[in-house]
Amino acid sequence: MNIYGYVRVSSIDQNEDRQMIAMLEKDVPQENIFIDKQSGKDFERPQYKKMLKKLKAGDLLCILSIDRLGRNYEEIQRQWRYLTKEIGIDICVIDMPILDTRPYKDLLGTFISDLFLAVLSFVAENERDNIKKRQAQGIAAAKLKGVKFGRPEKQLPADFPSLIKKWEANKIPLQDILQRCGISEATFYRRLREYRLTHRSEVMSSLS
Repeated sequence: MNIYGYVRVSSIDQNEDRQMIAMLEKDVPQENIFIDKQSGKDFERPQYKKMLKKLKAGDLLCILSIDRLGRNYEEIQRQWRYLTKEIGIDICVIDMPILDTRPYKDLLGTFISDLFLAVLSFVAENERDNIKKRQAQGIAAAKLKGVKFGRPEKQLPADFPSLIKKWEANKIPLQDILQRCGISEATFYRRLREYRLTHRSEVMSSLS
């Protein structure tokens, strides 16, 4: 029997130390620990796939918590069945002893384990959905406060209005403006619309 460990964090800047310590405490050999740094929305993960190729009947797979395996309700259950039924390995969820398949080989034990897994899988997916909602709400609130996302807008030269006037009078080609400002044609026309709207508003204000 070989012991394997699977560690997953959602992004490259998250720390996997807690999971690694748990693996070592379970005597998982360092070379048998597979780490993915990406979302748990599906199982298209390189290290997870690499680990699957090594697993054989009778092996043991350790994970710290069920959400480290994944966060998609149906996919977690499908993968669990594949690992335990088709490959024939045991799984130990360290933070949840009831999801250790080794002591529960009888029908009742399997039923309790499967039922508990279904509940936890649902909770994991629900939390993923809640995280997305909170992120969307946070972005919306930040935008209302004037926070801008993405790359900062490129600053145009102070003589941009005079360049527009020269271009409108056919005294300068568009390409010269694009090179001087370091912008694309699409950006030029967008900023041109913004300039005209602002200029029109200023004129209307001076007349009122």
